Amino acid sequence: MRLHELYPFPEEYKQRKRVGRGSGSGWGKTSGKGHKGQNARSGGGVRPGFEGGQMPLARRLPKRGFKNRFREEYAAVNIGRLVAMFEGKDEITLADMIERGIVAKGAAVKVLGVGEVTKAVTVEAHRFSASAADKIQKAGGTAKAIEG
Repeated sequence: MRLHELYPFPEEYKQRKRVGRGSGSGWGKTSGKGHKGQNARSGGGVRPGFEGGQMPLARRLPKRGFKNRFREEYAAVNIGRLVAMFEGKDEITLADMIERGIVAKGAAVKVLGVGEVTKAVTVEAHRFSASAADKIQKAGGTAKAIEG
């Protein structure tokens, strides 16, 4: 016995369907294609979405909206959560947020103003909402916006 003989067992192989090999097989004569017509011919059948000459659904429905190529996606982080997670720190950098798993590596971060800021803290992020920047400055800290 060799490694390649262990599994799968020959009786468990999926047999391919052999069509057109006599009526005893159950797939003889027309080979499961019915009688005549486009689908019985070699290379026959219609392309996906073809509805027999009727106007296809994709062309009957109106076009709608557009995708803005210049849209920037931001990972939103609340200021209250940041202050709570980094309680002993005076400076919260993007690297700290990535290290703690708050944001994914390479994500653009926007700090939102939900929560309270009780002590002076320097926060580094790509963007700040007006309320978040206001809360940080009122507590005596700085909101440092980074490029990229």
